Amino acid sequence: MPTPQTILTRKTSAAVFLVLTINDGGEDAVRDALGELPGLVTAVGSRAPEAALTAVAGIGSAAWDRLYSGPRPASLRPFTELVGAVHTAPATPGDLLLHIKADRADLCFEVGHRWTALLGGSVTTVDEVHGFRYFDLRDIIGFVDGTENPTGQDAIDTITVGDEDPDFVGGSYVVVQRYVTDLGAWDALKVEDQENAIGRTKLENIEMDDATKPINSHIALNVVTDDDGEEIDVVRDNMPYGDISGSGEKGTFYIAYSSAPDVSEEMLRHMFIGEPEGNYDRLLDFTTAVTGAQFFAPTADFLQDPPAAPEPGSADSPAPEAAPGDGSLGIGSLR
Repeated sequence: MPTPQTILTRKTSAAVFLVLTINDGGEDAVRDALGELPGLVTAVGSRAPEAALTAVAGIGSAAWDRLYSGPRPASLRPFTELVGAVHTAPATPGDLLLHIKADRADLCFEVGHRWTALLGGSVTTVDEVHGFRYFDLRDIIGFVDGTENPTGQDAIDTITVGDEDPDFVGGSYVVVQRYVTDLGAWDALKVEDQENAIGRTKLENIEMDDATKPINSHIALNVVTDDDGEEIDVVRDNMPYGDISGSGEKGTFYIAYSSAPDVSEEMLRHMFIGEPEGNYDRLLDFTTAVTGAQFFAPTADFLQDPPAAPEPGSADSPAPEAAPGDGSLGIGSLR
């Protein structure tokens, strides 16, 4: 069994999210740097093993075919913009994702600094976010985030590609969005109105029953079920971020791991288009999606011993198109 990258950890107090694009001619340097990442994390983490340092690398759909020959992950596809009647989930550039997390911000910085030094001029940074854990696992809006993430074997099954894609067993799909929150408008709401927007009590973190929960609440619109009526989930590792000054941006960096991107796409449709159409997520009136991208996180073995680079000018396996009308990521639920 290939060794997955370390995704499932306890909640750490700090994280760094880097989204990069690959410059023309930078493919070889990127392949080399991806192979060095596991060893770099081990070396830096050995200085403070109690701090639970990890880093996960993801590769975007278009970048995959620039870096590797041969098969590609079966469900890796471009993120496409999704436009609702009121709110939009934008698609933004992203060839590489680096998600670093630890209990110490200096360890996250060290890995990010050293890894981007390896990359040099082969990439351009399009988004860099330094996240922090906010009080008792709360989002920037004051509600507990990630309450109902699966645990144990359920979490492993939720994020891990299985035998349905034998060339990529042990990998995971990753979707990200950065949201900018209008805290002034949010804080002006009564607590009761905030709770109705989320579908959960603020202090006690108790989900409203179906008879009470508004149909346009964030939680109500983020339940996705299979053909048997069983709820399908993702593993979320969101982090608040923000500048202190009134003019600075602040909000949530959403990141979710899954064995396939379909559930996130369905969540996104519910949020922005509505379920039924027009019944969009009330939370979007206070927080705006400004980025959106999707990646595949292969196993550590793959990063360190990748397939050959594609021949110049070749197109081994053209990237699949996104499903019509689908987005490829969603904020998930504050559950």
